[in-house]
Amino acid sequence: MASAKKSVPKKKPAARSRASSSAKKRKYVLPAVETTALEKSLEPGEPGKKSRSKKKKRTKQPFVMPGYIAFTLEVWRTMWKFKSTFWRLVLVYAALSGLFVGLASQAIYTQLSGLIREAGGEVVGGDISKLGEAGDLLLISLTGAANPEVGEAQQLIGGLLVLLMWLTTIWLLRAFLAGHTPRLRDGFYNSGAPLVPTLLLSFVFILQLLPAAIAAIGVAAAVPTGFVNGVIIMVPFWIIIALLIILSLYWITSTFIALVVVTLPGMYPGEALKSARELVAGRRLPILLRMLWLFVISGLLWVVIMIPIILLDAALKGLWQAIEWLPIVPVAFLLVSSLALVWMVSYVYLLYRKVVDNDAATA
Repeated sequence: MASAKKSVPKKKPAARSRASSSAKKRKYVLPAVETTALEKSLEPGEPGKKSRSKKKKRTKQPFVMPGYIAFTLEVWRTMWKFKSTFWRLVLVYAALSGLFVGLASQAIYTQLSGLIREAGGEVVGGDISKLGEAGDLLLISLTGAANPEVGEAQQLIGGLLVLLMWLTTIWLLRAFLAGHTPRLRDGFYNSGAPLVPTLLLSFVFILQLLPAAIAAIGVAAAVPTGFVNGVIIMVPFWIIIALLIILSLYWITSTFIALVVVTLPGMYPGEALKSARELVAGRRLPILLRMLWLFVISGLLWVVIMIPIILLDAALKGLWQAIEWLPIVPVAFLLVSSLALVWMVSYVYLLYRKVVDNDAATA
């Protein structure tokens, strides 16, 4: 009997060791990112949402924001604080974009460098025609038309990559600001849940740009033909053009915020649009001006970085013909565009957080 008792094995220590090993394996898995208390107030189905909105309308106060330059520096500081993750995000997006979409045409940048050099001398003499041509080519580069060989499938992939980078950047920022320390792969694996709602809102955003597109087509068709030279036609024509542009700007101001709101858990596109309209109510103009400032800074970032690279590339290839095949400028353009995209998404998200903070403070 004594020998029988001694032969009974004890399994509990082994179970503990298995539990501890599995815990060690799970400790690197990022837990579900909780939305902050301020963002939870915007989620659908929350009790008391209607009473909160009524209270907010009664107690609305002026929109308080840092200055333009101060807020821009705040965005850069936030990105710099988590620079390791964001730099890798920029490199990954640039690599994926170059792989699936392709590089821009080197010939456009060669022509642009020549025009810049000619414009430098002619502007001193009072002739700005070359400067205008260089500006046109610069605009072509910024709008992505510098690669005419991109097909429809590549354009579709490029658009999906932009949406994925939008979602990944917002997910990472939300995680960092909530006190988590996610890895870049966590952002890629966990941020794609609201892809379909974001895609639907992107279609809404494109539709809201139609009035501005009609205005641009009207200007392009009327001005070269001299149709608006007469005062009787010119005044109502430009009034209509201005109204169409203002209408598009009015619409897309709330849609920009809705593209962030829709990334909240359980949020639907229609509810995101309603919440965004509520957030921008009474302060649409300040938010719109911040958005316009965003595009101005992004364009300046591109010019300040890319123009010296274009001129340096032309000078080096003029000295050493052997390196003429190197796509230095297209690769640099891809990296700068990726950096600008991540920065723009960070700017929009942090602007959204400022709006939510202001809204919660005045509620």
